[in-house]
Amino acid sequence: KVRGLQLTVPKNMDVRPTADRVKESLFNIIGSKIIEAKVLDLFAGTGNLGLESWSRGAKEVVFIDESKESLRLVNSNINKCRAQEACKVHKGNAVTIAAHLASIGERFDFAFCDPPYNKGWIEQIIGLFPEHVFLQEGGYLIVERSAHNELPLLPECLENVREQKYGETYINFLRYSQK
Repeated sequence: KVRGLQLTVPKNMDVRPTADRVKESLFNIIGSKIIEAKVLDLFAGTGNLGLESWSRGAKEVVFIDESKESLRLVNSNINKCRAQEACKVHKGNAVTIAAHLASIGERFDFAFCDPPYNKGWIEQIIGLFPEHVFLQEGGYLIVERSAHNELPLLPECLENVREQKYGETYINFLRYSQK
């Protein structure tokens, strides 16, 4: 929808946007499954992954971040893309808000988990399962992590169906299933 539009990025390194080549590969893997999808961007940063999802056809994107600066960037980028109708933004802890969304029955087709590296966030998000499920049956939790941060032991309801390596970055596609 907004091919070639440059998003506003941070002036410091507190936010680490997903590298363009990683993002391109990630969305090539997802392909047309993103069309009409509900997407959760757990550690929104600039809103890069959520807005790319919307641009490729996702019907709804929910962004979460704790940082005022990140939320300013997310809102600025949503406005720049004119995507306000399809987007919701939550300020707060991603683990707490994801658990709350699960408790009120919100379910997503894709959830991007691209937190600050090596801070225990991935383990906490995965630890929400199976009690606090925010994915549709067959939905994907897509985890971006450092090569120095091993994927934790997964609950039975999450299956690591694909892992891609890009230098020091790994992307894991974790599919949710109750079966």
